[in-house]
Amino acid sequence: MLTVILGLSGALVFGSGDFLGGMASKRMGAFLATGIAGIVGLFVLVGLTFVIPGQISSGTIWWGLLSGVAGALAILLLYAALAIGPMSILSPLGALISAIFPVIWAIVVSHETLAWFGYLALGLGAIAIVLVAFTPEKNAVKPRLRGIIFASVSGLLIGVFLIIMDQVPADSGLYPLVYNRFVNIGIMFSAVAIMALLRWAHRKGLFGRDGTARADLAVGDAGSVDFKNGILFALGCGVLDSIGNALLLLGIQSGNLSVMSVLTAMYPAGTIILAAIVLREKITKLQLVGMVLALAAAGLLALS
Repeated sequence: MLTVILGLSGALVFGSGDFLGGMASKRMGAFLATGIAGIVGLFVLVGLTFVIPGQISSGTIWWGLLSGVAGALAILLLYAALAIGPMSILSPLGALISAIFPVIWAIVVSHETLAWFGYLALGLGAIAIVLVAFTPEKNAVKPRLRGIIFASVSGLLIGVFLIIMDQVPADSGLYPLVYNRFVNIGIMFSAVAIMALLRWAHRKGLFGRDGTARADLAVGDAGSVDFKNGILFALGCGVLDSIGNALLLLGIQSGNLSVMSVLTAMYPAGTIILAAIVLREKITKLQLVGMVLALAAAGLLALS
């Protein structure tokens, strides 16, 4: 039961953080917004270590740093996939793979077992992920091979992140996430610096339009940058993302990796709910069905 509560709570927090992260990215560029959110999250996680203490060991440091690499690369590829589009296909594809891969790992490698209805719940959860994340676009185009590859690899890397979190020592507390943030921040701001350099080079006539497009993703378009509101959204994103990661790690430590991976992949529900409340975006019937299936899956997992 505790694992289910932590998993669903983490998914809602992650989804809310993604909503704020998306709002920040529109105003100041995706990579810069993510980097600022990472710094804020680092301070939040350091503060949480006083509430949830742990032991720092070589395993804590190693798995924390490795998870930072996997997490940062997953985010970079996810942004690249969504930029290629269509989001309505690539987003649920990545979420589904991020859930299925850890489940296969947990059952085949870690030999986790569930009651028969637990496996039924995992299947319902997978369907719920697709329905919740699926938002049909008008005149949606067929996904390009590069977009499918980026989304798939991103989902795999998110799954790898979950598997790594399952390897951290039980007494490490939240310290692995602190080391995760150091790596994540380093990679993100390195990307921002590289993209800004490419943009500068383009202005000097050294590169083509591709450099400009990628630079805008990193630092925003000078004509639409709104750093004041962007920073506020990024701050909120950093707080929620760090709390979501803390709930994720605690959930994995208290229960099964397979259960947490499926529950955490339901994060689009949090984004959709906030978008409906704040931006008054319409929730489709398919998404409502997906949310009902998600709750049913969570109930079955709690009983298993």
